[in-house]
Amino acid sequence: MRVIQSLRRLQVWRCRMGQQNPRIGFVPTMGALHEGHLSLMRRARKECDLVVVSIFVNPLQFGPAEDLGRYPRTFQADRKACEQAGVDLIFFPQVKDLYPSTFQTSVVVKQLTQRWEGEIRPTHFQGVTTVVTKLLNLVGPHRAYFGQKDYQQYIVIKQLVEDLSLPVTIIRCPTVREADGLAMSSRNRYLGATERELATVLYRALSAGKKAITDGVRSGKKIQQNMMRLCKKHPELSIDYFTVCHPLTLEPLTRVDREAVLLGALRIGKVRLIDNIFAFLGSA
Repeated sequence: MRVIQSLRRLQVWRCRMGQQNPRIGFVPTMGALHEGHLSLMRRARKECDLVVVSIFVNPLQFGPAEDLGRYPRTFQADRKACEQAGVDLIFFPQVKDLYPSTFQTSVVVKQLTQRWEGEIRPTHFQGVTTVVTKLLNLVGPHRAYFGQKDYQQYIVIKQLVEDLSLPVTIIRCPTVREADGLAMSSRNRYLGATERELATVLYRALSAGKKAITDGVRSGKKIQQNMMRLCKKHPELSIDYFTVCHPLTLEPLTRVDREAVLLGALRIGKVRLIDNIFAFLGSA
């Protein structure tokens, strides 16, 4: 497995690979890798000739009061995990290389970023779409793999790729969960024992919303209330949102007639968690 930090060396590598025309799979990450990330790499390994992983804590997607400074940076452990997952190359750039002092361009997806995470974190998606555009251009993959846990991000990236006619297929992979349902996340390591136990409320609330839908409840407001009710039993929690949305537009649904995606975000102390699940009317 090779590690490249320089943009120029990555470009040289990609040009050489272009002559051989391998099928390249790409997994962009911010490091602090867990089983969710590794599941993306293993799928890419099955479907592609070469697997590239980027490890870059992207400052543009952090707000001024967020956890950029304390975000876990565990490169040596990440490197070992990538090697075990069959990764061929890690791209590990420095901030000054991706964003030199002369950098002044942003990539914005407008409508899909207005609600939910975009409302709570106003600069977040602009940072995500800018860095993902740069990474896709540098790596030149045929397929890029994203986890469902960040579902709004996945939809935004799909729109970005479509709008800019980028020659890559965006693959959504299932959320990987702990045994008690908590979605795996690099930020879970911030949770103390009591907070970790409380964190399962997020998945349980979403599951309550899904059960309401499968039981035949059609009102988006009633489904939302079912999810909120469970969380409000715990005053230690701060709810950012629970919502019932159209799975493609992410617009809130007043009535569920077929499929919906349930999105939720809450805070436990200084830790912010997000999750989502799909639900189909009348199906288990």
